[in-house]
Amino acid sequence: MMMYPKFNFPDTGLVDEMAMVPGILNLAGNYSEFDGITKLDELLLENMPKRTGQNVSVFGEIQLREQVSKKITSLYGHNYSANNEITVTQGSNQAFYASIAALVGEGDEVILFEPANETYLPAIILNGGKPVFISLKEPDFHVDWEDVVCMINANTRMIIINTPHNPTGMVFNELDMLRLQKIINGTRIVVLSDESFEHIIFDGISHQSVSLYPKLAEKSVLVNSFSHTCQVPGWNVGYCAAPASMMVEIRRVLKIMGTGVFAPFQLALAEYIGDREGYQNVGKYFQGKRDYFTSLMDSLTRFVAVPTFGTFYQLYSYKEICEERDKSVVQRLINEFGVGSAPFSSFIHDQSKKPLIRFNFAQSNDILAKVVERLQSFH
Repeated sequence: MMMYPKFNFPDTGLVDEMAMVPGILNLAGNYSEFDGITKLDELLLENMPKRTGQNVSVFGEIQLREQVSKKITSLYGHNYSANNEITVTQGSNQAFYASIAALVGEGDEVILFEPANETYLPAIILNGGKPVFISLKEPDFHVDWEDVVCMINANTRMIIINTPHNPTGMVFNELDMLRLQKIINGTRIVVLSDESFEHIIFDGISHQSVSLYPKLAEKSVLVNSFSHTCQVPGWNVGYCAAPASMMVEIRRVLKIMGTGVFAPFQLALAEYIGDREGYQNVGKYFQGKRDYFTSLMDSLTRFVAVPTFGTFYQLYSYKEICEERDKSVVQRLINEFGVGSAPFSSFIHDQSKKPLIRFNFAQSNDILAKVVERLQSFH
């Protein structure tokens, strides 16, 4: 058996390092791989001469903000002003951090559903907030809204939601959104809604955006990412949308944090999302990836898939294979099989004994087939 470099996992900061090591098939990361030159690549080349070397708006080029406004209105019926309610950011993480820094004060409580994106908790703590953890209910990782009601008090300032959900692939339904809307009605609570995988949703399910619900939209910050929707790995651009009274506070933070996103790329994005064909088929593309990967895993390995309805992540149980902790399994897969995955416990604040690991199936079919070939001998 081939032996690979020894990584002291589960330090998630090593994901990028793993990707650089020859021979390792990295399904641990948060990026996607696409074949060939995309339409957005071509648009970037066309826009390079237009704005290269010129000053960039800290809050995003108006052309892109206008297209985002039109897109949200056409899909969900809510109108955000391009001037003062939409801001382009250097990735979705910057939007999250700025929103929490702007809206959460010392001692404010923030409800966080676990498992959760690794970036939420540090942002809460660094800004003096107090995280309040609520576990999603297995086996389908749904929210028990009665748990939420029990946790709310006068100090509750924010509820963070994520749909489609990383790492479980769970998707909120209409009832979830209506319950959330009812819970925050008449309170000081704001919602931070991570909708980064808005269009990567499967099996005919409709995305439930906070912008679909007027009362929710009035008290929410919507955060999204162009990276997944527009099929441009490596170009980290996102945006946030919120009522003007909230956005002015977010922009105060963003003005300190950065100088804006590369202007030619913003102009290319504006053209790209202006044509709905650029993003309307991305869900079908990734559903094909999911189905291909899970069919191979089901037929050739002893891993058991947890159903996923969105994102490009797939949770797998290994309880039929061994009784090791997830971090130990992840390290073995890297060192002995050259396959990178993410431990479920990296998305939980305390120690988890759940026999689950996460794979990113946004890879070429050749890579996915090679991964399954290697995993056949894992025992």
